[in-house]
Amino acid sequence: MFLIFDTETTGLPRNWNAPLTDAENWPRCIQIAWQLHDKNGICISHEDFLIKPDGFSIPYDSEKIHGISTALAERDGVPLAQVLEKFNSALDRCEIIGGHNVKFDLNIMGAEFLRIGEENPLEKLSIIDTCTEQTASLCKLSGGRGGKFKLPTLSELHNYLFGNDFQEAHNATADVEATTRCLFELFRRGLILPETLENQKHILIHLEEVLKLPVQGIGLNHQNLKRASLKLASASEEEETHKQPTKSDEAILDQFPFVHLHTHSQFSVLQSTSRINDLVKTASNDGMTAITLTDHANMMGAFHFIKAIKKHNSDLEEGKLGLKPILGCEFFICDDHKDRSRRDNGYQIVFIAKNKKGYENLSKMSSIAYTQGFYYVPRIDRNIVKQYKSDLIVLTGNLHGEVPSKILNVGDRQAEDALSWWQNQFGEDLYIELMRHSQEDETRVNKVLLTFAKKYEIKIIATNNSYYTSKEEANAHDILLCVKEGEKQVTPIGRGRGFRYGFPNQEYYFKSQKEMKILFADLPEAITNIQEIIDKVEAFDLAREVLLPKFEIPDDFVIDQGLNNNAKENAYLRFLTLEGAKKRYGEIKDSIKERLDFELKVIANTGYPGYFLIVQDLIAAARAMGVSVGPGRGSAAGSVVAYCLKITNLDPIKYDLLFERFLNPDRVSMPDIDIDFDDEGRGKVMDYVIEKYGANQVAQIITYGTMAAKSSIRDTARVLDLSLGDADRIAKLVPNIKLASIFSLDDNELKGRLRSDEFSHVKELQEISQGDDLAGQTLQQAKVLEGSLRNTGTHACGVIITPDDITQFVPIATAKDSELYVTQFDNSVVEEAGLLKMDFLGLKTLTLIKDTVKLVKNLHDVELIPDEFPLDDQLTYELFQRGDTVGIFQYESVGMQKCLKDLKPNFFADLIAMNALYRPGPLEYIPSFVARKHGDEEIKYDLPEMKEYLQETYGITVYQEQVMLLSQKLAGFSKGEADLLRKAMGKKIFELLEKLKPKFIEGGIANNHPKEILGKIWKDWEAFASYAFNKSHSTCYAWIGYQTAYLKAHYPAEYMAAVLSNNMNDIKQVTFFMEECKRMGLNVFGPDVNESFYKFTVNEDNAIRFGMGAIKGVGKGAVATIIENRKEEKFKSIFDLVKKVDLRAANKKTLENLALAGGFDSFKNTHRAQYFNPDGDGIIFLERVIRFGAKYQDNLNSSQTSLFGDQSEGIYQELIIPNAPEWQNLEQLKREKEVVGIYLSGHPLDDFKKEMHWFTNGKLAHLKDLSLCVNKYINVAGIINDFEFLESRNGKQWAKFTLEDFSEQYEFRIFGEEFLKFKHFINVNQFVRLKLHIKEGWRNQETGRIGDPRIQFLAFEMLHDAINNNSKKLTLKFDIRKLQAKRILRLKTELKRFKGDKPIYFDIIDSDKSLKLTLNSRKQKVGISPELLEHLDNNDWYYKLN
Repeated sequence: MFLIFDTETTGLPRNWNAPLTDAENWPRCIQIAWQLHDKNGICISHEDFLIKPDGFSIPYDSEKIHGISTALAERDGVPLAQVLEKFNSALDRCEIIGGHNVKFDLNIMGAEFLRIGEENPLEKLSIIDTCTEQTASLCKLSGGRGGKFKLPTLSELHNYLFGNDFQEAHNATADVEATTRCLFELFRRGLILPETLENQKHILIHLEEVLKLPVQGIGLNHQNLKRASLKLASASEEEETHKQPTKSDEAILDQFPFVHLHTHSQFSVLQSTSRINDLVKTASNDGMTAITLTDHANMMGAFHFIKAIKKHNSDLEEGKLGLKPILGCEFFICDDHKDRSRRDNGYQIVFIAKNKKGYENLSKMSSIAYTQGFYYVPRIDRNIVKQYKSDLIVLTGNLHGEVPSKILNVGDRQAEDALSWWQNQFGEDLYIELMRHSQEDETRVNKVLLTFAKKYEIKIIATNNSYYTSKEEANAHDILLCVKEGEKQVTPIGRGRGFRYGFPNQEYYFKSQKEMKILFADLPEAITNIQEIIDKVEAFDLAREVLLPKFEIPDDFVIDQGLNNNAKENAYLRFLTLEGAKKRYGEIKDSIKERLDFELKVIANTGYPGYFLIVQDLIAAARAMGVSVGPGRGSAAGSVVAYCLKITNLDPIKYDLLFERFLNPDRVSMPDIDIDFDDEGRGKVMDYVIEKYGANQVAQIITYGTMAAKSSIRDTARVLDLSLGDADRIAKLVPNIKLASIFSLDDNELKGRLRSDEFSHVKELQEISQGDDLAGQTLQQAKVLEGSLRNTGTHACGVIITPDDITQFVPIATAKDSELYVTQFDNSVVEEAGLLKMDFLGLKTLTLIKDTVKLVKNLHDVELIPDEFPLDDQLTYELFQRGDTVGIFQYESVGMQKCLKDLKPNFFADLIAMNALYRPGPLEYIPSFVARKHGDEEIKYDLPEMKEYLQETYGITVYQEQVMLLSQKLAGFSKGEADLLRKAMGKKIFELLEKLKPKFIEGGIANNHPKEILGKIWKDWEAFASYAFNKSHSTCYAWIGYQTAYLKAHYPAEYMAAVLSNNMNDIKQVTFFMEECKRMGLNVFGPDVNESFYKFTVNEDNAIRFGMGAIKGVGKGAVATIIENRKEEKFKSIFDLVKKVDLRAANKKTLENLALAGGFDSFKNTHRAQYFNPDGDGIIFLERVIRFGAKYQDNLNSSQTSLFGDQSEGIYQELIIPNAPEWQNLEQLKREKEVVGIYLSGHPLDDFKKEMHWFTNGKLAHLKDLSLCVNKYINVAGIINDFEFLESRNGKQWAKFTLEDFSEQYEFRIFGEEFLKFKHFINVNQFVRLKLHIKEGWRNQETGRIGDPRIQFLAFEMLHDAINNNSKKLTLKFDIRKLQAKRILRLKTELKRFKGDKPIYFDIIDSDKSLKLTLNSRKQKVGISPELLEHLDNNDWYYKLN
């Protein structure tokens, strides 16, 4: 007997793995149907029951699926006990239970049996399921997990078996009939072998015999339950009388404001498009009195929110009422926030802070959600809520809140229980949230919520769950959700496979007071109660003074214990400073003491002596650990105190660097010292900070990744399914300007900001955005999404240190790329929030200097101290004067090299100035600076008094410090006023400039300076001061640049080895610097296991040896064991190597890659091919050697007699390196590139340098931007590395192939007749020359737009034929002063060996008189070939080809 059954339920379990005894977890059965069939498949009975709800209701979401309402079940249902009795009787008659996805139904009914106190009879029976891997493999539906086929729905299985869809009624009787039909049809066809019948195959054989025809249903009539429920509901609604709003209701509503209490901003990452400033502006314009922020689980926007409202309120006209900021958070409340065994996103509950204490509790909960509870989403649980519930208001939330969600999905009783828990916790601070987004499910929920509100006397409030500011943004918001989910917008919104997440309508915007009052006109108290929440909230500020961790003053420092901590720190700082001053200056002159007293007084007044002590301690610790520390960075280098404490390493007095540029004495501001460490040592300093202050007091700073113009276009295009090519073309049209500016500024403003070509691109963008096509829609929506938060990251160098546990001061989160916590506040506000921020920057150049110093010490036993390099070194300045600055910090660009050649610097001051001038803006002053230095332009000073400070820069104002010093000298400005002037000019604060100008003029007049000249000086400063640079920073970085130049000038090989080492991960840079080594005459040899280290190094012959760490698959462990085992004696052979090194670290892959890169080339009488020669078993020789080495080491380590006895060495000798043909040069180079990324021992094109030189006019790199090449004819050449012949949809062939020249690769695509004409040239390792014409793109006939430029292939030719095919004549060049008859006769004789038909011409040149005479040989002609050109080069004959 077979019993096939199905159930309909109140929903789904929260935990699928919960035991059946967990009655609250398992849904209730509200309908059950079954059919009982005999052994022949004939139905002998069938039943169908609705079950009367007892102590539960049927949730709306379940009713939507099966149509059974609580009212229908109560009217037509049968008590559960009766149904179970009949079901149990049917079970007694059957041997096998069947169903579709029957495990769920078994659990439902099992839980029901247990609820009434009976045993579960279903556990004893055999089960057959029609939803298994077996039926999945029959239907072959894609989309299953792990690449498998998807399990079929009942409808899909029915369609497979019978060829027509069974529209799932979610009526148990209909589902049972369809399941029964499918089950017996599967048996009839012999398509499945259920596990339960594996030992009873006779049942299956019998069914196959008796079921001759396709199985049919038994012909039941199924009640339309949905229609029956609707009929009942309609009758019920007619009896209800809806309350209509009265005029008194409207009058009441007019007296009370509506304020949004459930608002998301873009800090709800990828879920909201609302910007905080837009929300504030919209709320204010609508006359709201307050505004709330309730982002999902985070407080990232909290500070920005409070700050924006403060600014808005301060900008209001006097008498106007400002906005009250209300801070909240919408948390995900799950069962157990630490449980990661199952996905539980929890319920979404809104919390609002009543005051600062409430905010701190929100901050704590948000931190816990991210650091402890993150699993798919940041989560907390009820225990966390109980711990941090004080000073908080709670709203029941949206449809995903616990109470509404349980009404919809579980039942009214469970929802009521949940509400009771929240009321017990929060009492009068709990409010029931009502929403009206024009959704039926909300209407159902609100009905129940209102009954709860009345029963428990909980006040109701009206909210609108807002995710975008205006209704017009709804589509952009939907696109943002698609970006988050990685979906296309055309995918329908819904649940399950084939659907995507999205909002049901466009009502989730920041509605006006009027709109909300109309929506809730029938419930005026939902509006009026909002004022109660507003009144409960106390406004607070998050900005505060920076809190420093306590600095522990050493016990041996004697100090008055009666002093407060700040006074103690000041005393200790003074002591350290004066001790340092003695070491720095020896004798402390009055001028130095005066400067120190001034600085220490300002530091004491600001209240931050502890900051200097903390920084000094960190830097001292860094130096003690061997970490290189930069000489200083930014304006901190202007502090003599910092110099004496060894925080900085350049004397500010010597270089006229100003302390007030760092700390303004007239206003209290936090000092900010950025510190450069070598990038390898930065981690050590971080570890020191964590160890000293504790991991719970140290964090990195979060960064917010926003959608820039181009990325918003690309993201939107992906969602709207715009083609990749069109998206890329539109994105490339966008200049360095925001989309908002492109579509809001007029043409004149745009022309002022853009180049002419950029302006034409912008006009095209404006034209595209006007269209209704996909391209137009993409731009319109991208404009809305631009600036939206897309992701979060970690600040590269910012570190926060707090006095106590960090969560007491700022909410924190975790980040993928950091082991430390990260603050939820970003870099722009952390200091305002009272957090000590320090920038620990990893500067690669310091590692480079450090590596060079080590190499020099190892090779020459010379101890270099970079900070003591002489500043008058002739070799160093000669290097700068030649512009030989490739690899020199701050001075390596091509433009800088040209400027240095012109300037010919011979003083350090020149280098400081050039570092400051070589930037956009001041760049235009460089020619004048150069001319004045060389006396080609007169040096003028507006006033003689200005010479003191402008002399070093030849009368040109280069530095901000010069403006500050001159304002003090000329107009009597105080130090603080001078810094204010610097800031006003640098940042163009016109209001401040207007105040300072009269003071400058009056002060200058008082010092007897002419008013007109003072006016001119001020005007010049206004024009240039915004370009003026921070001299402190320029000096520090010029000093680092000077150190690198000194090393390159004196130790070129060691320096370039260090440069290569520090660029090992960027293979293009390695190639570039290897070319520089060649230019310098330095040999760069490939890796060698007997000479190479992990990094690049220099050998005894002063040649650079490639670092083994630059080879793929060769790690530090492998290199370490190789170096360790060659210390006493170099490896003699590969056999010697495998006997000694640790073969776990230097494994097979490591040794193979070393061999391919040439690491074993130094072993005598071997070549690379031999290591990869396979034996008869297909095992390569290198693997045999490794096995031997492993065996040798095992025997050695076991301290036993060798397996080979005394003849082990003899057997060792019997391992003979096999003979094998050497690889061709091209194969060897290709294999090198596979493991290193570049060609080491040469380049495949080395044999074709002349062809490349004479018969190409472009490089492949030029083709990266075809728009710059339109209408040009370009000849390129190279080697084909890869190709693929393909076929288009219409059957036409085309190809793509990758061509490589000396510096770049480019993928070409060739179609149509061009493909047919040139396809025989396209093959791997083919050396070819291409003649190309870059043409304008095709014009779209519908839109008139021009597409991307295209390449027309004019000709292909083999590169080795290029000289013969294209040389028309040979022209030899002679200097008239070096003409010798003997040499000419010898040339004539030599040319006879190269007979041919190409004419010879002679250019006789007199360079002194700029004359050239061209003659031709009337009798002698040559055949122009590579051999001829080689001969001419070898004999120093100068020539050109035409």
